[in-house]
Amino acid sequence: MQKQINMTAVTILALMTGLFTSTAAVASAEGTNDTSGFLSQWLAVSDRAKEEQPHWVTPMVTTTPRLEQEYRYDQVWQNRPNSVDVQNYGFNKGLELIPSENTEVVFGVPAYQVQKSPTATTDGFTDASLLLKYRFLSANEEKGNYIVTGFIGTTLPTGGSAFTYGRAIPTVTIAGGKGWGTRDYGFDIQSTLGAALADDVNRKTGQPVTWNTAFQAHVFEKMWPEIETTYTHFTDGPWTGKDQAVVTYGLNLGRFQVTDRARFVLGVGYQQTVSSFHANIDSGWILAGRISF
Repeated sequence: MQKQINMTAVTILALMTGLFTSTAAVASAEGTNDTSGFLSQWLAVSDRAKEEQPHWVTPMVTTTPRLEQEYRYDQVWQNRPNSVDVQNYGFNKGLELIPSENTEVVFGVPAYQVQKSPTATTDGFTDASLLLKYRFLSANEEKGNYIVTGFIGTTLPTGGSAFTYGRAIPTVTIAGGKGWGTRDYGFDIQSTLGAALADDVNRKTGQPVTWNTAFQAHVFEKMWPEIETTYTHFTDGPWTGKDQAVVTYGLNLGRFQVTDRARFVLGVGYQQTVSSFHANIDSGWILAGRISF
């Protein structure tokens, strides 16, 4: 129990340190006149990239096709089949950077997970992850309000023995979105279709194909209510031919000003599996904190 508390504290401290460091770096950059500096150039590129796309917020579950520059920490509580309860500190979110006008790199910080069953409690770190986004098409609210992006991602076998896949699991995804309205109010749909590419060595995960869609509104300036659907079809592995459907009801609040540049978004969501087959979740809550810069 003491180990669990200590490791949880270390995880939260690491995530909050990253958040503070990101904010401090941005605040420092704002105070300099050295426009030729590396950081100033980086921020200029990211600003230009963000201006050329819609200004929606990131949904609770669906990975946004938008390019973001932010630090994100999620807290997740899940009820799983067979009376298993899971607490996940971080949910493999982390640092998202825009190194060039049409690309984003996401460094997923290993989450710390506590899994409780009627007979045992298991805790430890999950695998780290990396994600590369490339934006093919985009237009902001004044020029069309749409975006199309491709993702290539992978897990890295860095986790504890109870939570690691044991090898890298690559994924490929196509993502898109369309909005209606202005930057101050409106409605948008963001959707992704992706597949995890397992192989003969690692059949315990199978080859799930996942389709996420977020239906999101923007009302009262800082409120973004949403409904998201997650449909997963499993091929190979122990759940071959099975389908799972999960609905998430969420609300994002923000963007609240932290510095002249940094903005904070807080989100909360409730998930419920609505299909007869429950692979890895019955229901759960998500609390998400993001600071963009």
